[in-house]
Amino acid sequence: MRAIVVDDEELARGLMREYLRAHADVEVVAECANGFEAVKAITELEPDLVFLDIQMPKLDGFEVVELAGRKPRYIFVTAYDQYAVKAFEVHAIDYLLKPFTQQRLDEALAHARASIGTPAPQTAVQQMVTEAAVRNGPLERILIRDGARVHVIPAEKVDVIEAQDDYIEIRSEGRTYLKSQTLSELETQLDPARFLRIHRSYIVNVERIARIEQATKDSHQAVLQDGKVVPVSRSGYQKVRALLQ
Repeated sequence: MRAIVVDDEELARGLMREYLRAHADVEVVAECANGFEAVKAITELEPDLVFLDIQMPKLDGFEVVELAGRKPRYIFVTAYDQYAVKAFEVHAIDYLLKPFTQQRLDEALAHARASIGTPAPQTAVQQMVTEAAVRNGPLERILIRDGARVHVIPAEKVDVIEAQDDYIEIRSEGRTYLKSQTLSELETQLDPARFLRIHRSYIVNVERIARIEQATKDSHQAVLQDGKVVPVSRSGYQKVRALLQ
């Protein structure tokens, strides 16, 4: 098994290396000290197994899974047991609570050997994102992977989100980003007091609306502060009026 070890503590990575030496069938192909490094390494090296710390700077372990995808198997490693339920919601194959023993790691690797080679659930990442949103409240930032790069956009800086076939286009501070996600899924994760679905293809940050104007006799449109014009459906118009009153 080709493995990646991700932990922001060098001593923790060293201990994991030491324990893994007892397993000749495990090759550590990379070590990462933060979430950005992890996403890049997982994307480029395509490991079988990732030992993933949860609390890290820049990106946490769950955000790494969201960006890097469900192809590898994950064993979460953390000093905080309150993450255990959420770890298994992400379909992790095991969960190591620091400090763990050689025997406990051996058990986790046994689970990994039994798991690798079987297809991961198709909805693993989507399920994780939705469940995390429900459990932790509205998204504070939106993560977008662009190849091996990661963009982190604070939700409050998003102007408008538009459906684009199998993607969504996110407009923020004059730039646009594509993310592989449905508009309906993202809608459930955003703060409803800030973001409004004003059209089947658009969600807007209500703080970015400069005005609502009539487009035709029977339709309206929203003009954003940067001048972008967004169509407003009949139901969207009623929602905007109710929210802005």
